[in-house]
Parts: sequence; C-alpha cells; structure tokens
Amino acid sequence: MARLTKETFTEQIMHMPVLDTHTHLVGDRLCAADFWEIAHYFWLFREMQAAGYPENAAELPEEERITAFLDAYKATRNTLMNIAFTHICQDLYGIEPKDRESVLALDAAIQQSSQQAGWAQSVADRMHARGFVVNIPEHADFQGMREPAILLPRIDGRIGEWTRTVAASSDPAKSFADIREALASLLDTYQAMGCRGIMTTLPRIALSANQPISLAPGCSRDEVTVQLLHEIGAGAAQRGMLVQLFLGVERSWCGTAVPANDPERILKLTALFERYACPFELVVASEINNLDIVQAAWNFPNVHVGGHWWFNFRSSTYRDSMQYRLEALPAIKSSLIVSDARCIEWSYGKIKVIKRLASEFLWQQIEAGWIEQETALQIGEDWLYRSAAKRYGLEA
Repeated sequence: MARLTKETFTEQIMHMPVLDTHTHLVGDRLCAADFWEIAHYFWLFREMQAAGYPENAAELPEEERITAFLDAYKATRNTLMNIAFTHICQDLYGIEPKDRESVLALDAAIQQSSQQAGWAQSVADRMHARGFVVNIPEHADFQGMREPAILLPRIDGRIGEWTRTVAASSDPAKSFADIREALASLLDTYQAMGCRGIMTTLPRIALSANQPISLAPGCSRDEVTVQLLHEIGAGAAQRGMLVQLFLGVERSWCGTAVPANDPERILKLTALFERYACPFELVVASEINNLDIVQAAWNFPNVHVGGHWWFNFRSSTYRDSMQYRLEALPAIKSSLIVSDARCIEWSYGKIKVIKRLASEFLWQQIEAGWIEQETALQIGEDWLYRSAAKRYGLEA
C-alpha cells in the first residue's frame, strides 16, 4: 500500500466503522431535547461541579444558569469530558459555547435538531457507527434509524434480588434450586429474542470462584453470588451466549459510586473463565485492572477486553491500556468503545475522542518502527468495530 502521511492515516482512522458496546440510549428519544440535556451529562456535570458549578443549576434563572455554566465550562477546558462536549457543539452544530449568545444559539439548534426525523441517523453516520448496544429490551427499537440496537439484557438487578433471597432463606439450597430454574428460563427467553448475550455489573466479592461452596443456613451473600456466577457461566456456555461483565465501581462505601482498584478482582473470577466455554467480555472502571483484563484475555481464549467505563475514560488510561493490548493480544480480542451515552450526541463526542486517541497511539507505534501502516489500520478496525461485531454476531 502507498505510504500514508500522519494526516491521511488519521483521516482513515476517523472514517472507520465503530460499534458502541454500552449505551443508555432509549429508542424513542435518542436525541437530546435541548442544550442542557447535553451540558448536564453526568460526567461533564461532575467535573464542572468541581469548578464551582452549582448542583441546583437547573433551578436557577436562565441568565444566572448560563453565567454559571460558562464559568465552569471555561474552568474545565483541560478535561477530556469538556473536550468531548466541545466536539459535540462545534462538529454537530458549528457553534462554540463561549458566551450567552452562543449558548442560546446552541439551545435553539439542538431543539430544532431533536425534531428532525433523521437527526439520530445522521449523527450515527457522522461517526460511522454501525451499531449501539443497549441493556433494556424496551429501549432497543431505535426509531428513525436504519437498524435497531443490539440488546444485551442487564441482569444485575436479578442477581442482587436472588442473592438476598437465598442468603435470607432458612433453606438456601432449596431457594437456590428455584432460582436456578428461574435463571435458565430467563436465559432461554433472551436467546429466543435473538440476544447474543447478557450484561451485568458485579460488586467486590471476598471469595474466589475456585473455592468450594455449600449453601447452608447462614451462608453469606458472597457465597450465593459466586454460586450464581457459576450458574450464569454454565447456562451461557450451554446456549452459546456472551457474558459481558462491568467491574470496578463500588457503591457500598458511601452513597456515591467510586472506583475501586482491587488487584484481586479479575483473579477471583478466573475459575469461571477456565471452566465455562462461553465468551466473557470484561469492561472495567478501575485503572489497575486494565492490565489484569489483558492478562486474563492472554491466558484464556474465551476472554475478551472491552472499552473503558466510567472513571477509566481518560486519555492516560486509554494510552496505557492500548499499549498493554498491542503487546499481548490479537486485536480481534479487544474493543475500545464504551460511550455510556444517554443521547446520541454524547456517543458522537466520546467516539470522536477515542478515535483521536487511537490514531495518535497507532501512529506513534508506526513511527517507532514497531508496526507497519497496514497492520496499524487492521488494529484500528478491530479495536473500533470488528472485535465487537464478531462477538455480537454482526460479522462472521
């Protein structure tokens, strides 16, 4: 192939197809209704709060609200969420939020676009998105778009409910037997719906999945959780379904979700990877586990590494984890995209940032002589689209 310049290489990466492996998009309201729905995206809002943006900003009179927003926006121009937000404003609407007039113009433009029947699809086309994953069945019918969402139903609510039931039972073995049947029925239902797999978050557990457990009266929730994980692994393997695990966010220490760097988090799950032949996709929110999931995928052919979740969505963690992945894994085992978007515009903003980071990283590897341009482009395609598309059944 003809040698590319940095600019033409970057352009090829930016035009590659992508698959967003985790969103909170809702099929009948894919677009932001107004400026504030984009501006108050949770992660940007949290960063702006650190710069003095009031928690009750939505209750302020419009003029005060705009002034407070602009002050916080300017104070957070260095953060990655702010950069993604700025791309949304400039790329999709051609407006930079720099003063009262531009905020009002953005608000009018966003309200107008939300009424356009083809807006969501046009934004998806701008980022070359070929698929979006959702976790709630009612959200999967993407109205006004060419394709519905990919559904990986979320079962952590069920896991929590089942765990509490068994741990509180006077006959936990019998209760667990009933739940085993309920789980099997649930997996059968999802398989009949055409779902390629299921998704769940997991709290920190004190036990290893390799420890023998007997569910006797007084058993702990951790013991029940581990037994449930074995049932999930066995059931998924029997049906050829994927298990997507979201790890590294803890909610038990306080009322706010926080990242938890647990060096044994992945280690405790490895018996599941070894015992059950279903594909596992690991998505983490804690920096230390970025290397751990690569080690797991290196050791177990059925383990795949996913994108960066919550507190892991930072340039530094992306660069480090891309280095880990490049050195150890075939690119087809690794996906980069997790937007966690609540509107299509935020999927665009985050994907724009991820593609830029991937392009810069891969170009540095080319210049250092570690890989050829053709290899770099193949890696980019796998990381951004093909790896997830293969797991989710979009490509053979």
